Amino acid sequence: MMSLIPGPEDLYLFHEGNLFRSYRMLGAHLAESEGERGVRFAVWAPHAREVRVVGDFNCWDGSGHAMNKVSTWGVWSLFVPGVREGEYYKYEIITSAGTLLYKADPYAFWSELKPGTASRICSLDGYEWTDQEWQSRKTSQSVYRSPLNIYEVHLGTWKKKPDGAYYSYRELASELVDYVKEMGYTHIELLPLAEHPYDRSWGYQATGYYSVTSRFGTPKDFMYFVDRCHQAGIGVIMDWVPGHFVKDEHGLRQFDGQPLYEHSDPALAEKPEWGTLAFDFSKPEVVSFLISNAMFWMDMYHIDGLRVDAVASLLYLNFGKPRGQWVKNVNGGDENLEAIAFLKKLNRTVFACYPDALMMAEDSTAWPLVTTPVDAGGLGFNYKWNMGWMNDMLKYMETDPYFRPASHGLLTFSFMYAFSENYVLPLSHDEVVHGKKSLLNKMPGDYWRKFANLRVLFGYMMGHPGKKLLFMGGEFGQFDEWKDLEDLDWEMLGYDSHRSMHRYVRDLNQLYLRESALWELDHQPEGFAWIDPHDQRQSVTTFMRSSGNPEDVLVIVCNFTPVYHAKYRIGVPFAGEYVELFNSDAGEYGGSGKLNEGILRTEDVPWHDRQDSLHISLPPLAAVIFKPVKIKRKRSKTTTRRGKADA
Repeated sequence: MMSLIPGPEDLYLFHEGNLFRSYRMLGAHLAESEGERGVRFAVWAPHAREVRVVGDFNCWDGSGHAMNKVSTWGVWSLFVPGVREGEYYKYEIITSAGTLLYKADPYAFWSELKPGTASRICSLDGYEWTDQEWQSRKTSQSVYRSPLNIYEVHLGTWKKKPDGAYYSYRELASELVDYVKEMGYTHIELLPLAEHPYDRSWGYQATGYYSVTSRFGTPKDFMYFVDRCHQAGIGVIMDWVPGHFVKDEHGLRQFDGQPLYEHSDPALAEKPEWGTLAFDFSKPEVVSFLISNAMFWMDMYHIDGLRVDAVASLLYLNFGKPRGQWVKNVNGGDENLEAIAFLKKLNRTVFACYPDALMMAEDSTAWPLVTTPVDAGGLGFNYKWNMGWMNDMLKYMETDPYFRPASHGLLTFSFMYAFSENYVLPLSHDEVVHGKKSLLNKMPGDYWRKFANLRVLFGYMMGHPGKKLLFMGGEFGQFDEWKDLEDLDWEMLGYDSHRSMHRYVRDLNQLYLRESALWELDHQPEGFAWIDPHDQRQSVTTFMRSSGNPEDVLVIVCNFTPVYHAKYRIGVPFAGEYVELFNSDAGEYGGSGKLNEGILRTEDVPWHDRQDSLHISLPPLAAVIFKPVKIKRKRSKTTTRRGKADA
């Protein structure tokens, strides 16, 4: 059982910013004293005059349960006998000014269901995990040379029951996991799961960083969900928000009557764009709190990785602030030096314990070396969302095909920097909400052309170097943008066009899993080569992807206009025979059915700076993928004794 008082070594490390599992020391933990079971409470509140524990067990009267200050820097602790799992509690804090505050536990493992705001006693021990095969497989595979195709999900609106009730974690462990497996995704990315008071914050404005939201069940229900994902071969990534927190009274804001988790200077604390508060990374205890939280989700819930939200807001002091509110660091610059140091420390710590973790930066800046190890001068993430690619591609796809030739650079520019970081190509929730329209409805043209445009976008995305992410609903062409209080428009699958799109995405995902050329060298220039980036007039791009086997190549041709080319010549890497491996214009996908059937044989016609070429049928608004099935070995030129070349 747990000791009744936090140990001096843990206290020292916590106040130094180096206690990376501080959730074991702080919070509410089952303990035993002189044969009597109860709970040991511990909380950091250095500015408080007094701290008491209130809850069901004392009728919310803290007069008999004052906590003891056990460290000079403000950790308070108390053992309360007889308290049982499931009971509600808060901290009653008497501030230095004599004000009475009632605060939820920052380290609570379970929270009262909204609109309630209390914490709940909860032990996370005792769940029997059955994901050993998954964990073993993770350690034996390189995350960089493996397929990574992410389905981004908001659990509250993926699917709801007829009466509007949420599906529970255990119900989602069947419904959602089976669906993701069938659709060919490798990972689920969940919008933030930390407890949050307001549904429409989607979890990005949390009050309980250690509490998996009670909207969908208990902590052990969520363990079951993750376990079921792993049994199905699906990884779990969670959106994680270390940049800011909500101002609700029961949360972290002025926790002990003064700024504690936030900076004391409002110019540094306020996030005016979001109406939230920034963490103060200059406080070692805040660093311990946040790094421990990242470790907590991996330790206790077997989360496979974190997508770190809004990294740009961490890197720069003045992110989202009007010019009149700008501040400078000690060097006179805009960089948030303490936050940068925190990110590096975070990634070093996570990878020291979980070398196969996914640490993904959602970063919209041009900050260099985001996915370079800390020891080599980088921030230490192993993936970064490619926001530049996303913005360029959506801008291009929203352009009428007639005008696309003038924007051809938007298609090709991303290849100039595709290997500067380890990228994920995201089509995320942020792009289909707040009036931005759904992916399908962004596409120009009539009904048929909208679907064809979306198919070619997805095909181009799958061929482009980088791992993949798609937000829920995009896979069947949701016509309305994401309605964040309602579930997806699953009834659309009753219509042919949406059903065909759904089948297309499933088949495209399955193709991705089968073809190692699409992912094995995602982050190396050797895995990509242009065949023709210059057909601006016809808005066509042609390129190759290859795996570690130089003969394992795919030729990808994308036509971004509704013009059909019955004879389109492309240069190819090898002479021989090719087959059409995939065509987004196939009839079963809602296309016009203009396919390249049978064996395609190369001609000895130089094209695109290559010795051999193919004539193909290039459908309108389509992505077509070819693969060599028989390579013809040509005799290389040899030198005779007389020094002449024989062909």
